[in-house]
Amino acid sequence: MANSICLIDTSKCMGCRGCQVACKQWNQLPAEETAFTGSYENPPRFSADTWLKVAFKEHDREDGNVDWYMAKLGCMHCTDAACMQACPAGAIYRSDEGTVNIDEVKCIGCNYCVTACPFHVVGFDRLTNKARKCTFCHDRLVSGLEPSCAKACPTGAITFGDRKQLIDRAVNRVDYLKARGKNAQIYGIDELDGTAMLYVLADNPEKYGLPADPQVPVQTRIWNAIFKPLRLFVVVAVAFGLWANRSQTREIEQAKRGEK
Repeated sequence: MANSICLIDTSKCMGCRGCQVACKQWNQLPAEETAFTGSYENPPRFSADTWLKVAFKEHDREDGNVDWYMAKLGCMHCTDAACMQACPAGAIYRSDEGTVNIDEVKCIGCNYCVTACPFHVVGFDRLTNKARKCTFCHDRLVSGLEPSCAKACPTGAITFGDRKQLIDRAVNRVDYLKARGKNAQIYGIDELDGTAMLYVLADNPEKYGLPADPQVPVQTRIWNAIFKPLRLFVVVAVAFGLWANRSQTREIEQAKRGEK
């Protein structure tokens, strides 16, 4: 479990996307061409080039008005990390700082981590055949700097610091919001044995696009307990299968071009 975490206070988020831009800039991630989907949330999903995005959730009220729920979303860096358990190549590891990172050299492109993640935050680069996601700005942490998203936030909605201190701050903030009629709660203390992204929510997590009870898939736990000890053999088999599939796909594409 990470000793240092980010506290995301959704009641302070104004949806400026400063964190989203800072993530792109620091990690040198290219922009993506998108289209309007009927929501201010853009891009609509995570990818190999989008590791962080701001949720814009619109909910109608009984009085005819609208409530907006906005929050920074990205990898939670879970203590009980499904992606780590699912990876057959040992490419996903926990750093000394408690972050969950992907070693792209070891990644074999099996996509198991993408499927296993209960938050659906792992992207996949089809050009390099590698999985990619938020690193918690690990390179900044080892240099004594805070993550770029926390550094950029103008309202203090994202705070980086000691886990215990930020949990105490979250408890006080929830009490403050409840006293003002909000259905406030903390998200990330117990979920998946604790996450490095701790949230103060002004309402239920589903309203922000977060799962109410995130779980590691049963098949992932079975894989981790039974088959992962045979990792070397599985990696070879999976890598061969992926290579054969790509080779077959290229042959089919070449045949089609020849017919034309």
